[in-house]
Amino acid sequence: MPRRAVIRDIEEETYDTKTYTFEFADRGPKGMDFIPGQFVMLSILGYGEAAISIAQDPDDKSGLDLTIRNVGSVTGALSSMRVGDHVGIRGPYGNGWPMEEARGKNLLLISGGCGCGTLRPIILAHRNDQSRFKYVEILYGARTPGDIIYRKYYEEDWAKIPNCNILLSSDTVPPGQIWRYKVGFVLTMLGDMKSSPEDTLVFMCGPEVMMKFTVLDMLKMGFSGEQIYCSMERRMRCGVGLCGHCQLGPKYVCKDGPAFSYAELQGLPDHIIRR
Repeated sequence: MPRRAVIRDIEEETYDTKTYTFEFADRGPKGMDFIPGQFVMLSILGYGEAAISIAQDPDDKSGLDLTIRNVGSVTGALSSMRVGDHVGIRGPYGNGWPMEEARGKNLLLISGGCGCGTLRPIILAHRNDQSRFKYVEILYGARTPGDIIYRKYYEEDWAKIPNCNILLSSDTVPPGQIWRYKVGFVLTMLGDMKSSPEDTLVFMCGPEVMMKFTVLDMLKMGFSGEQIYCSMERRMRCGVGLCGHCQLGPKYVCKDGPAFSYAELQGLPDHIIRR
């Protein structure tokens, strides 16, 4: 059953995306324990439920951050809500990123569009404690500079994290907008990154076509399918593998994913990420 949660804070990220901070209104903890990469089901009475990746600092249990783009009925209803309003939240669900395997290794985080929310907990975990990973490199791209989520944090906060390198790109730059980073798609940044296949894991999230061509280029660079993990976004309705709506062959994205290694995706049918 969903727990009742109240909106504690709302931060505008872009013209259509906000980060909401919730805290649970019952007698339990105000936040929740989770593995980076997991998601929750957010419900609004009369509108339904939506699967949302957890964007919370994993070391901060005082609340729950969800970065949400206004793209449907549930998220549209949420966009009109204010601090103090209530929603339902159940979870966490999914397997998350392989955090234990990543401990002590180099991490390459690649995201496009609004896929950066699922990687935010890893960036914050590295900011809190640099002993977790040897090195973290972040490649993030969006359609325009105005679509860059967490831009002020990339530029003012996360850029100062030790043993961390950030590369940003914009597909295009409309006239009048100031942009001092890469112009082009996400995969154009692969030639600028410092990461190499040695002792590195890759976590990737974004549009499937972006992930497909980025993965193919990375395989040519010497990364193996076992090193690359992709977060698959499917319309998940139940979150627990009962409805079958997010089924990928014998797998359920909500239960067996959303993070799959590229080697695992190769064995699944009807999938754009495959060769």
